[in-house]
This record gives sequence, C-alpha cells and structure tokens, in this order.
Amino acid sequence: MAGNPERRAALVDAGVEVLARQGARGLTFRAVDAEAGVPVGTASNYFTGRDELLRQIDARLHVRLAPDPEVIAGLLARPKDRSLVTTFMHDLMARATRDRTGYLAMLEMRLEASRHPELRSAFTKSVRGDLDEAIEFHRGAGLPGGDEVVTVLYLAMLGLLLEHLTLPDVLEGVLPGVGVPDGLVERIAETIVPEK
Repeated sequence: MAGNPERRAALVDAGVEVLARQGARGLTFRAVDAEAGVPVGTASNYFTGRDELLRQIDARLHVRLAPDPEVIAGLLARPKDRSLVTTFMHDLMARATRDRTGYLAMLEMRLEASRHPELRSAFTKSVRGDLDEAIEFHRGAGLPGGDEVVTVLYLAMLGLLLEHLTLPDVLEGVLPGVGVPDGLVERIAETIVPEK
C-alpha cells in the first residue's frame, strides 16, 4: 500500500464527497480517483478494498464533524443548565449544516452498514461509541438530566438533522411560528431536558 499520508487523506475526503453525492453504489475507486483529480488506479494503491475505504471515511468523518475543543471549553464555563445543553445542540446543528456533505456521507454509511453485515459491526461500534461518549460528556460536565435524557435528545436531534439536511421543507410550518432548524432545536431541548 502506498504511504503518502497527504494523498491518502485527500482520497478519503474525495470518498466522502462521492459517498454524499452518489451514495454507496457510486463509491468506486475510479469515482474517488476522479473526485480527487488523480490518475486512475491511485485509490487502489492506498486501500485494500472498498470496505477499508469505508472504514477510513468513518474515521475521517468523526474528525470532520467533531466539536471544536476550544468552543466546548468556553461553553463549559457557563452555568450547567438547559440553556447550555441547548447551546450544545445548536453547535451540533451548525457543524452538520456547515459540513452537510460529511453528514450526508455518514447517513449513507449507516445505510450501507444495514446492507452489509461485515460492515455493520464496525459502524455500530463507531456510532455507539459516539453515543457513549455523549453520555459520559453529559455526566462529566454535570449537565441536567441523566442517561435517558441524553439518549432521547440524541434520537430527537438525529431525526431533526436527517430532515433538515435531506428534506428541509418537511419541517417548514409544522409548528407555526417555530423556525427551522433553530426554533426546533429550542423546542427539543425544552421538551426533553429538565431545567436543572
């Protein structure tokens, strides 16, 4: 396997673009090469197969979609109340909106894992790791609500992100006077997260 880390990273990011735009069926080494602007056959020199490319895309998306540690540190100086949890949810929405391609690629990976048991285990472990990390963060930060609140918040935000990034018009006007997505983020937090 070729060892140029910059080229490998560019190929993985090209894979994210292909996955988001064309879906898992369009994720071929030839499509990745074309997206990266490299000679045909380059991706096959960097990845042993499509499954390895998907696993590396998964790892890359966790970096691309992760919160900024400085932003988190600054927010943690605030009172540990519902307002802070709401701010974290707004940050999540903003990150997913800024990197819509990355988030859509992550959704495609979920679908691909549902079709291929050999990938399901790795992706399940990855996504479950994210949920466990969110629960631990919530506990460690002393935010209101317990594991159940975090789990329900996770599910609600996952649904909002899915609709907002794929079919945003579905949510327009569903709650009169509530903006999409920010107003819905507020409503989710008000409904799920206790005051303190």
